[in-house]
Amino acid sequence: MKGEPMGLWSWFARRRKQATAAGRPAFAAAIRPKEQEPVSPEQVADLKAAWAELAEAAKESAATGFHACSRGGKPWQEDPAAVRTVAALLRGVEAEDAATEGPSAK
Repeated sequence: MKGEPMGLWSWFARRRKQATAAGRPAFAAAIRPKEQEPVSPEQVADLKAAWAELAEAAKESAATGFHACSRGGKPWQEDPAAVRTVAALLRGVEAEDAATEGPSAK
């Protein structure tokens, strides 16, 4: 075994050989965009309404930003139910903050 890498370096060397032999990284086959179904005018209108709700909730809240992650292969920004859920979350946080502050003591 003279001249052969050992341990972790050996693992990297084997991975590199496999990737270059195939002409692409081993994980590239798993990353394929899904075909999107055509969007109906009703779905577009529903998504626009959901975004209007989110914009209103954002204006009413003290939040300066948020981060959301997608699940199920579809971006949350394209799912009206997910957009409405984020809007409800913003409203809920604002309501929770108001409830915990209570009346101010003077």
